[in-house]
Amino acid sequence: MAYDEELANKFRQAICNEDGISEKRMMGGVCFLKNGHMIGGADRSKDGQSRFMFRVGKDRHVAASKRPEAQPMMQGGRIMTGLFFVDAKTCDDAMLEEWLTVALEHASSLPSKT
Repeated sequence: MAYDEELANKFRQAICNEDGISEKRMMGGVCFLKNGHMIGGADRSKDGQSRFMFRVGKDRHVAASKRPEAQPMMQGGRIMTGLFFVDAKTCDDAMLEEWLTVALEHASSLPSKT
């Protein structure tokens, strides 16, 4: 993930009141973690599209994929189950909050790594 500082700051602000949050350089960018588990990040695709990335987990993949703004993350020609991109242009504060809620619920359901 190429780093997009403006989107990263928006992501950071949206989760600033959460406990157990950390940041880590991953996938060419910055990702945010809760208790050591990735919840998402912000990136700029190779073609310049600014987008958020969310890790909602395999259990929530089908439900998340039904959302019109959801773009499944692809790597090596295959879908990365439970990981989605959402275009920053269409992701208002309410939508960001909805995606973050699901990502935080997933991370909170896992045993802490910290």
